[in-house]
Amino acid sequence: MADIRWTASLIEERMVEAADTLKRLPEERIRGYFSTWPPVIRDYWEAFGREDVRLRRGPPSPAAIDRMDEALAWLAWLGPAEAKIVWLRASGERWKTVCWKVGMARSAAHEYWLYALCVIAWRLNGRVVRSRWSRRQLVAMTRAAQS
Repeated sequence: MADIRWTASLIEERMVEAADTLKRLPEERIRGYFSTWPPVIRDYWEAFGREDVRLRRGPPSPAAIDRMDEALAWLAWLGPAEAKIVWLRASGERWKTVCWKVGMARSAAHEYWLYALCVIAWRLNGRVVRSRWSRRQLVAMTRAAQS
């Protein structure tokens, strides 16, 4: 992976893929729980509209799970608020919901999100993020490095 030049948009795509992969994993089941009663088989007119149909895509590939694990480890490089914003956006939440959950204005949440993507890209490209750099300074340096 050393030949990939990471950008904020690539990080965003990988996070979206990780959230999608996590949703597609099989759900957890309680071990040891079973019923000795036979299943109740209902006729069509009895069961119509009783439960919503729940369709799931197939399970993710092992490579997708490996990429998800890698992307989830990147969130450890961020602060709690930044990681939460990145994950909520990757999960498909709207900005209004994200702002409500983290308690920030839209512009501040977007700035934190963009900064977090730049921090991950910066670190994956083998650079050190200095603590004295401001958020805007790092975003500007990342954009300049991409062009």
